[in-house]
Amino acid sequence: MVNQSQKKVCVTGGTGFLGSWMIKRLLEDGYSVNATIRLDPERKRDISYITNLPGAAERLQIFNADLDEPKTFVAAIEGCSGVFHMAHPLDFAEKEPEEVKVKRVTSGLEGILQACAESKTVRRVVYTSSISAAAFSSSPNPDGVIDERLWTDVELIRSLKVFGGPYIVTKTLAEKAAIEIAEKLGLDLVTVLPTWITGPFICPNFPDSVYVAMALILGDAAHYKHLKESSLVHVDDVARAHIHLLEHPEAKGRYLVGKDEFNIQDLSHFLSARYPHYNMPSPDSWKDVAAVKFSGLSTKKMEALGFKYENGLEEMFDGSIKSCKEKGLI
Repeated sequence: MVNQSQKKVCVTGGTGFLGSWMIKRLLEDGYSVNATIRLDPERKRDISYITNLPGAAERLQIFNADLDEPKTFVAAIEGCSGVFHMAHPLDFAEKEPEEVKVKRVTSGLEGILQACAESKTVRRVVYTSSISAAAFSSSPNPDGVIDERLWTDVELIRSLKVFGGPYIVTKTLAEKAAIEIAEKLGLDLVTVLPTWITGPFICPNFPDSVYVAMALILGDAAHYKHLKESSLVHVDDVARAHIHLLEHPEAKGRYLVGKDEFNIQDLSHFLSARYPHYNMPSPDSWKDVAAVKFSGLSTKKMEALGFKYENGLEEMFDGSIKSCKEKGLI
């Protein structure tokens, strides 16, 4: 564990699914947290789900910051020993042109990393990327395994015009930019590439990745392609992996984080056995669906640092269903 003087960290994107859970886990681990949320000058947004967390009154400070104005992150970063950069515009509906999004994310990144370098206290930045930044390479590994050596081919993604394509392109380009900028600034940066994150959530909205994981329960056929050959990881394991990478002296480079791999048939059997009150769709509804493949992942690099996953599919779906019921979403 780190000593008390190193226990102040910054989390950008603190109101999101992973960001809010990250704050919860850090407070539980004894950290003081500076969290950034999107500019809300009139303080109309209800963020009580993070400000009411155990330990928040004493050890959580909220800062308004905006990726379009990177200087707004300086105050939140000041005096921190670590920064978890999680803020990323999630625009699956693709309302914004890709180049606008890429420019905003990379200029925001540059400003944030510059502030980290100038702070003189930040010893490591942990940047949240995505498995989608590695899974669509045009030069796969000979053994077919997806690991940290691979980078998604953004031209290939652009040409395919797939759902969420601009998100995949933005995440890939942003991670590359983060690595390049950190190198120029002499900053210690590690990146985390989680697969579909699911499990319980404290944010008020239905997180996209939880929704995708629950597509069979919800009967949303549009997302069966994401479950056909896929993998899931529990939100708390992802948060713990980020903290592990901040604290471990030998952490370096990129790290894939994923727990349970499955095909849609197996997932359907698991769900109908564990939650018999939910009717599973017929296998005919996915037999002709082309898979968006997130399987064959190697998480050996992460495990070689001594990290252990604590949650399986049972905890992921028990947690997701409980949170959805509490919030009246199912």
